[in-house]
Amino acid sequence: MSAPRLDETARGVFPISATPFAPDGALDLDSLDRLVDFYLARRVHGLTLLGIMGEASKLTAAESRGVVRRAVARVAGRVPVVVGVSSPNLATLAALANDSMAAGAAGVMVAPTSGLAGDDALVAYMASVVSALDPGTPIVYQDYPQATGVILTVEAFHRMVDAFPLLVMLKHEDSPGLTKLSRIRAEAARVGRRRVSVLVGNNALYYPQELARGADGAMTGFSYPEMLVEVYERFVTGDLDGAEDVFDVYLPLLRYEAQPGIGLAVRKELLARRGALASPTVRAPGPALSTDDHRELDRLIARLERRLKA
Repeated sequence: MSAPRLDETARGVFPISATPFAPDGALDLDSLDRLVDFYLARRVHGLTLLGIMGEASKLTAAESRGVVRRAVARVAGRVPVVVGVSSPNLATLAALANDSMAAGAAGVMVAPTSGLAGDDALVAYMASVVSALDPGTPIVYQDYPQATGVILTVEAFHRMVDAFPLLVMLKHEDSPGLTKLSRIRAEAARVGRRRVSVLVGNNALYYPQELARGADGAMTGFSYPEMLVEVYERFVTGDLDGAEDVFDVYLPLLRYEAQPGIGLAVRKELLARRGALASPTVRAPGPALSTDDHRELDRLIARLERRLKA
């Protein structure tokens, strides 16, 4: 059973799923079942597959399809599933997107191909993406210039919202990005523009402030998704101080996991320690944790557990 297709009303926490590998680097689909169950048990509102931190670029086309089909089947319509399909090859992008939608995904996420310069080029690229996809495919635009090198201006985003009715969500990962988020919301409201969903990434480092600026939740892979859910739920019920208090408890570990370079290895180690992955393997080429890293994680986890008990 498939969940309804994604639309502008999407809210809450859509974690970026890790991609499980065995110690020899082989894809571990049995562990993927375990990971999906882990996320669902923490009451997430959706799930995102094949993100950048999901090591999508290290998978073959067949492996990508296998991950999508296995995870969508395991979710069984309980929450919407978004699939990252970004590729510099438009035919490759469309093939994965269309196959994912046929398998029961709720929508696809697209980051622009690198090298696009200027608003006109970016809008034209997204027009080509929309034309390549099967009709009716909801799109999440991933704004992550730190990785793509492509700048999304507020003006270009509003042009895309107006031009592409199936652009229903922005994954907001520009940094610094709080003022940009405020402008998107304020300028759209001023002219009565269609309001699209905005979920934030960057390991939710600025999550309470982003929610206050108009974000609708988070789409990121922090290894304690229950924190993201609780902060969101407290925020939408008006308990702003309570939301920040919960966030503060997890902040040292969240910050540690957000380290450039080794953050993915930290995340997968934490997920393995929590029983969500059989192995913390990052597929080569990828980072490995040192003895000092493990010692620091031991201390951070122990501190978190003490604070949660208190």
